[in-house]
Amino acid sequence: MTTPGDIPDPPPALSLNLDDLVARARALIVPGQRRILGITGAPAAGKSTVCAALAAALGEDAAVVPMDGFHLANGELVRLGRRDRKGAPDTFDAGGYAALLDRVRQERESTVYAPLFDRSLEESIGSAVPVFAHTPLIITEGNYLLLDGEAWRRARAAIDVVWYLDLPDEVRVARLVRRHESHGRSRDEAVAWAQQVDQRNAELIAGTRNRADLIVQVGS
Repeated sequence: MTTPGDIPDPPPALSLNLDDLVARARALIVPGQRRILGITGAPAAGKSTVCAALAAALGEDAAVVPMDGFHLANGELVRLGRRDRKGAPDTFDAGGYAALLDRVRQERESTVYAPLFDRSLEESIGSAVPVFAHTPLIITEGNYLLLDGEAWRRARAAIDVVWYLDLPDEVRVARLVRRHESHGRSRDEAVAWAQQVDQRNAELIAGTRNRADLIVQVGS
């Protein structure tokens, strides 16, 4: 396992479809043990889509715990003066995320409840995701799984394997614009947010890609 402070050799980069990813995720499952698989990449790289496919294929053998559940509340972002760049690293409770992953990794007797981010509300909902004691594979997805910084390093230390999803910027940005429009922004507002706020985050995330265990170019 590499940590964000290391300068590792570049990880392998493979073109894989969802069936390939399901097979790789299934290979991580070991009866009687708990493993954590991380899925990271820039905004709109396909993290949620991949996680949903893995969860559907693996059924009771997997649970998805998104990093987005640790978004700071909008009211707190306003207080901190960060509401206009929601999604940046310091708009998350990174310490809370690291603590939850550590608890999920260690707890094998009781259900652990994780928060979930509701895009329709633009707020997190606490205790929305049950992680049952018998679930052997936990899949966690988010932008900053490989970011440097004390709390992010603690989060990474709890994860066994991290896959970085790679997608051409033109495809990814187009997805972002459609996503922002679907949540009520005008076309101009959606483009501005994607090109300014999201792109700054994407460039930061791209700088972490060589800390992944695998770079995935997702095929059909």
